Amino acid sequence: MDDDIDRALDAVGPRLRALRQERETTLAELSARTGISISTLSRLESGNRRPTLEQLLPLARAHGVPLDELVDAPPTGDPRVHLRPITCKNGMTVLPLTRRPGGIQAYKFVIPSSKRPQEPHPQSHEGYEWVYVLNGQLRLTLGEHDLTLSPGEAAEFDTRTPHWFGAATTQPVEYLCLIGRQGERAHIRAAPKAT
Repeated sequence: MDDDIDRALDAVGPRLRALRQERETTLAELSARTGISISTLSRLESGNRRPTLEQLLPLARAHGVPLDELVDAPPTGDPRVHLRPITCKNGMTVLPLTRRPGGIQAYKFVIPSSKRPQEPHPQSHEGYEWVYVLNGQLRLTLGEHDLTLSPGEAAEFDTRTPHWFGAATTQPVEYLCLIGRQGERAHIRAAPKAT
């Protein structure tokens, strides 16, 4: 039993380094996100330091993976996927739908109802985004455009353009989002219209 634990802990360092490199994140950026010093992160990745639960939890959160993926927990035999939602400071819930690092990532976002619509705070970053509204009215500010998307509507854009999502009304909004690195786009194929 102790050998299994030792092997699992010894494998954490290389797994942490691989996740960080796949996401093209520096140790300084990861340190800022987790509150763990750069030197400690470096020692964890090289295997010169054993991780603690207090270190693994923020690292799993920062990389967007479940804790059991970091420690390579043995399968439980339960085939169901247990997604763990993340609640943001503004009350929005983010549910990761993909578990693999790199490539296009899928998320479900839920914006709760509010007494008044929020003010936009556009941001930009590398990548490409595709959004599909499930329920409610989604407000998307994209550069100089201010759009309201209804259920069944989609938008796609280069995320280097300043953008912001929020509820267009005081009612909750649910939407799906695919996010890829620059150049990775969602390709929608539809059957041609019958003649």
